[in-house]
Amino acid sequence: MALINQSYPEEFILLGFTDRPWLELPIFIVLLITYPMAMIGNIAIILVSKLDPRLQSPMYFFLTNLSFLDMCYTTSIVPQMLFNLGSSKKTISYMGCAVQLYFFHIMGGTECLLLAIMSFDRYVAICRPLHYNLIMNQHICILLVSIVWLGGITYAVSEATVTLQLPLCGVNKLDHLVCEIPVLIKTACGEKKVNELTLSVVCIFLLAIPLCLILASYASIGHAVLKMKSSAGRKKAFGTCSSHLTVVFLFYGPAICMYLQPPSSITRDQPKFMALFYGVVTPTANPFIYTLRNKDVKGALGNLVRNILSSK
Repeated sequence: MALINQSYPEEFILLGFTDRPWLELPIFIVLLITYPMAMIGNIAIILVSKLDPRLQSPMYFFLTNLSFLDMCYTTSIVPQMLFNLGSSKKTISYMGCAVQLYFFHIMGGTECLLLAIMSFDRYVAICRPLHYNLIMNQHICILLVSIVWLGGITYAVSEATVTLQLPLCGVNKLDHLVCEIPVLIKTACGEKKVNELTLSVVCIFLLAIPLCLILASYASIGHAVLKMKSSAGRKKAFGTCSSHLTVVFLFYGPAICMYLQPPSSITRDQPKFMALFYGVVTPTANPFIYTLRNKDVKGALGNLVRNILSSK
């Protein structure tokens, strides 16, 4: 490991896949294709949710927030990945690393909580349909989203700040594609058991508990759907809920593998592939998952495209 005189380096060297350079070009090409797809897909979801009168409901309000989060989430890491994979200089300044650390974890923490709120929305819509408009009114929706964002910001600011205070003893190489809390903790020197324990405890509240609430919500939803007499109603409910569940497992699965274990036990390549998955694959897949399984969104997208073409 490269050593420098000061405790905190001016820049970090992101090793990425330098030990396997043959991987860099394929990953660069995949990122170059998927990043614009993720941006276009999520922008399209935001536009149709805002412009189509049929999509003015709490579900699409939360979906708009999810799309905005995914855009910010992937933008916080993919441009840096593209720059490092496409050049021989694989560095990021200390300040750039800190900024990336804050933004990446703000978006990640907020998305963990938002997915739980979205499952609660589906629970109320299907299990308490007569009280849905009363419970999920505009003020409650805005309040819930504000709490979600505040929770994500609080998690990121506290955890990232504590992590950045760990001594690095002159080490300026990170065996990763981006700056991420578990990798920085693993790289740091000195006593870091408290940091590992704190991260695990915080992530239980951000990952494990919301996931349990999501699964409990969908257990109740499943029971309610099976009792429906209308096959069309059952099909629509299963379609909407299966889209959300797919997104939940795509996001929570890799995040749990990465964050609910001590950073010292993380294998060498695990952070790289996990970051690619929940930072690139999930934000790219989410718009397609919601579009392909939702007739209302497909219809709204079709109308938007027709309006654009007719205006030309």
